[in-house]
Amino acid sequence: MDYAGAAEIHRHADWAAFESRAKGRIVLLTTAADLTLDKAGFLSDDIVLLGSEGAGVPGPVHDRADLRVRIPMRPGFRSLNVAVSAGIALAEALRQTGGWPQ
Repeated sequence: MDYAGAAEIHRHADWAAFESRAKGRIVLLTTAADLTLDKAGFLSDDIVLLGSEGAGVPGPVHDRADLRVRIPMRPGFRSLNVAVSAGIALAEALRQTGGWPQ
């Protein structure tokens, strides 16, 4: 995309490297969370983390998260596409923290 250059991308060699540089809470989107997105309170320096669509994140990553959040769904539905989930969660986080573009 022509605006990809505006994105700030940081690559980490592994989880330990990521964790050593992480500032702010790690907020994990997971279908295993009790807290739903509409009840979650986001902070401006939160790191919103998503795993792979099939496997999610490894157990130690899940355990390390400061906050675990799920997007509520109608009964009978398991999950959303990871890109859709990211968009929904990031929009809510930006709305709550005043980061939504005006």
